[in-house]
Amino acid sequence: MATNPYFNFKSSAPEQNLIEDLTIEAIKTMGMDVLYLPREYVKKDRLFGEDVLSQFDKTYEIEMYLQSVDGFEGEGDFLSRFGLEIRDTVTLTVAHRTFERFVSRNDINRKRPFEGDLIYFPLNEKMFKITHVEHESVFYQTGALQVYDLKCELFEYSGERFLTGRDNIDTFFGD
Repeated sequence: MATNPYFNFKSSAPEQNLIEDLTIEAIKTMGMDVLYLPREYVKKDRLFGEDVLSQFDKTYEIEMYLQSVDGFEGEGDFLSRFGLEIRDTVTLTVAHRTFERFVSRNDINRKRPFEGDLIYFPLNEKMFKITHVEHESVFYQTGALQVYDLKCELFEYSGERFLTGRDNIDTFFGD
């Protein structure tokens, strides 16, 4: 036998819960409060499978951890043929249990973060769009996944409706 059977934590629920508790505590200590805005499809084109009109009418305050210690990543600001483009990206981490507690309990259709949802940073008043959610990592520490990694890019407004009830979001991005 290659591994020690007395220290096999891959099937131990108490060990998995302990790791998740420590992860949540680390995110609460080193993370930041952001607003999570789930996308609601108002008019979806069934033929092409694209969204013609989206609406954001709910916000959930949730703590997330910013993985980059240098701030925003990506190509940054550069001058292209079409003018100044800002391509900031960021990777955020949110715990499974935290997402379930704040979002899934209030929105039954939302079991995990989805691509196209938005994250608003109140600190610098920037909105980021989730482009990829890593919800099935290659490595399962202790036999379970504790977090979602969210790859996000700076949001470009293109006619979406904002009816969140928060003045700073609705007036800035609203019609």
